[in-house]
Amino acid sequence: MHVVLISCVAKKRSSKSPAKDLYVSPLFRGAYRYAEKIKADKIFILSAKYGLLETDDIVEPYDETLNTKKTKEVQRWAEDVLSELSQKTDLIEDEFTILAGLRYRKYLVNHLRKYSIPLEGLSIGKQLSFYKENL
Repeated sequence: MHVVLISCVAKKRSSKSPAKDLYVSPLFRGAYRYAEKIKADKIFILSAKYGLLETDDIVEPYDETLNTKKTKEVQRWAEDVLSELSQKTDLIEDEFTILAGLRYRKYLVNHLRKYSIPLEGLSIGKQLSFYKENL
């Protein structure tokens, strides 16, 4: 199975929505459309507040990011995400494409055998260009 993990973003709708519709920034929309284009079997959203979200999970807007959390909090968040992810995927056999910044993926990738990070090291501007060119 091919699984895509997309990180949450700051720009959100102001009302409760399915996770795939809550995040409205061009970066998130580009990542989501890219995941659909590469025909991911499953798309999950890495939420700083809610952990691992399925695209149709109904969630309230929030103002939270891993970028301001202490290392221990991020590690605890990653453990929770991995626990959920291991119930929904095969961490060893499935192929993961990670469309998330370092803070969101740092403590996850060591537990995945097959993964790629196609935008690793790219600035947000270059990531937006990547999505524009590949959609």
